[in-house]
Amino acid sequence: MIIRYTVEELAFRDEVRAFLQQALPADIAASVRLGKHLSKEQHQRWQRILSKKGWYAANWPVEQGGTGWTVVQKHIFQEECAAFGAPRLISFGVNMVAPVIIKFGTEQQKAEYLPRILSGEDWWCQGYSEPGAGSDLASLKTRAVRDGDHYVVNGQKTWTTLGQYANRIFCLVRTDPDARPQQGITFLLIDMDSPGISVRPIITLDGEHEVNEVFFDNVRVPVENRVGDENRGWTCAKYLLTHERTGQAGIGISKAALAHLKQVAAQESCNGRPLIEDPLLRAQIADVEMQLMAIEMSTLRILAAAQAGGVPGAESSILKIKGSEIRQAISHLMRKVLGPHALPFIEAELDPAFAGELRHADYSSAPASEYFNLRKLSIYGGSNEIQKNIIAKMMLEL
Repeated sequence: MIIRYTVEELAFRDEVRAFLQQALPADIAASVRLGKHLSKEQHQRWQRILSKKGWYAANWPVEQGGTGWTVVQKHIFQEECAAFGAPRLISFGVNMVAPVIIKFGTEQQKAEYLPRILSGEDWWCQGYSEPGAGSDLASLKTRAVRDGDHYVVNGQKTWTTLGQYANRIFCLVRTDPDARPQQGITFLLIDMDSPGISVRPIITLDGEHEVNEVFFDNVRVPVENRVGDENRGWTCAKYLLTHERTGQAGIGISKAALAHLKQVAAQESCNGRPLIEDPLLRAQIADVEMQLMAIEMSTLRILAAAQAGGVPGAESSILKIKGSEIRQAISHLMRKVLGPHALPFIEAELDPAFAGELRHADYSSAPASEYFNLRKLSIYGGSNEIQKNIIAKMMLEL
């Protein structure tokens, strides 16, 4: 594979860089670079800027508002966004439910929901995981019973990321308890302000409120909000998950994090010498960087196959496993480089509005929180152990 960019691709990269230099708000970039928690307003402001430029829905068909970019252009855009400190897009609307609606939804659903995703009117969250159904998603128990023109939904979802901000949730619900686990599931689009929905925060180990529990108590959902056929929601679920796992490789984010790690290692010292000169640390950084280069090539190859009409399959599982392992390895090395400076975790310093006096270098505030937060990467979206089972069955035929 030739990995040099063409003249046209280099020109596109220059266009992206010029746009980011001009349009990316400085306060948002500073928050991202220092690992601070972005507010809903910051996420939505950046989304509106991209939408106005026509660069928000890079993975959509052009006729639906997509960019028409090639896979290489998408890769360049993501890489440059990460390098400039742009926020990672909240994927639940634009990159998760939207592809499902485009492929399986009715024309009415496309007309109603896609423009609202583009404009930012709707903030979506994901109703997949349940207390007894995470990695074994097909064992979900949230029930939906048909009652005339509505489904009546009862049950509980958990680990609902940023559900406290959402006004819409896409849900997998069981509509036939007697069918085989994968054949009795339906995909529903639900308004979060429907009577009977309640959201309860889950405070994680780092003190952050990122995930929630969502409860459904006799929630009435119009049948017209069903995507695809009743009891055939597993097809939508698998399609959505393959797109989710492909995006989880996080190449651009890992490259930016690795560059930041090298900068910090050059500033921190041990016995009067910069840590970056320590042979063991250099070898560990080089090992991670080689793994990152390898997964970048795999990502380009898989995206090229997808652009030619294929749907990512078990290859997405490979990207999910390696992508999560690399990001965790980088955060582990950052924690080692900072040593005791990573210990005084002060949550208030992660608020973009924090104006107090720092007790250490500004890059020391976030690594402890990030280290804990990134442990989830190998669990959500289907745990890495489940991904290895998928690879064993689909690729190795074991």
